[in-house]
Amino acid sequence: MLLRHFLLPAVLSASVFAQRQTTPTASPATPSGTSASSTSGGASAGTPSGAGGPRDQGSDILLKALSVQKFHAQLDDIAEVDEIRYTSLPPHKPANPTAPGAKNPLIIHALTFVPRKLDRTKKQPLLVFAHQGIHSNFGADYEYPAVKEMLLQGYTVIAPDYRGSTGYGQRFYDEIDYGGAEVEDVFAARAWMLENYDFLDEKRVGMIGWSHGGMITLMNILLHPKAYAAAYAGVPVTDLVLRLGYHDASYQATFSAATHIGKTVQGDIQEYLKRSPITYADKLETPLLIHGNTNDEDVNVIEIQRFVAALKAAEKKFEYKIYENAPGGHEFGRLDTKLAKESRRDVYKFLAIYLKPERPVQ
Repeated sequence: MLLRHFLLPAVLSASVFAQRQTTPTASPATPSGTSASSTSGGASAGTPSGAGGPRDQGSDILLKALSVQKFHAQLDDIAEVDEIRYTSLPPHKPANPTAPGAKNPLIIHALTFVPRKLDRTKKQPLLVFAHQGIHSNFGADYEYPAVKEMLLQGYTVIAPDYRGSTGYGQRFYDEIDYGGAEVEDVFAARAWMLENYDFLDEKRVGMIGWSHGGMITLMNILLHPKAYAAAYAGVPVTDLVLRLGYHDASYQATFSAATHIGKTVQGDIQEYLKRSPITYADKLETPLLIHGNTNDEDVNVIEIQRFVAALKAAEKKFEYKIYENAPGGHEFGRLDTKLAKESRRDVYKFLAIYLKPERPVQ
């Protein structure tokens, strides 16, 4: 009976999501029945699952609705959980640039979490949480306990589903702009929260993300160095040129697809460098903690090492730790193991120095 009560509102939410797809939020990048690639919505930085037919958008919409219901079920007792929408940059590659509305701002969905036990008469910190995956959305298994850990410390959290995220139909999926407009989608989430919650302190905004979310975190603080008081990047992608060199052809095809960058690394190396955090290492001003793992099967530790070397060469102050063969590989810091919990505790202690939540971890 409990399962039935859980699923019924989820299915209704899925219906609402499906209805949203009938009202375009931007000009389609490709015909609605086509897809450049089909990718995993799992925990990786975005390793594609291989070529195939059109993605099953209906299933994605339902899964997203279920994940939202799960957030409510797990967190409603400690937080006000809400779904919001805001605008960001226009589509980066509209199919018809001269069509009416082709340059309209893209509509971005996000989840917001505000602790119920929070003194709103005082200024409070904000965390922007970037989800993982090239094509994924906020709702991975580890994100539920992670958000709870943040809420219990007194953080308000926003988790945007930037362009290319799953659960919003084919057109939004095809808006993927890895390392480009998606970065600004997440930056706009920060602005929305500060505009709508007067108790949030613009001087105590932090950002956090693992994997591809770690890369978006790095790009945010490097391109907007005055906007964040502290940041954490876990097993982050840092160098697309290097990364595409050690990943296979199916992964490379995601980026060279017409709806995405549209060129290979060989065809336009500067474009790939422009989308890589390592290019902007000399811009770091935000207090930063980075974690890597030597047995990471997705983001090879050499990426972390090269980024660390670039920051050191630029004489930047930051903190980092590279774990030695930590169990879990790419997922090591997002599990329910003792090591993972200790890793996250280190993250929260670092962030608390600068963001000063009401109930910091000890």
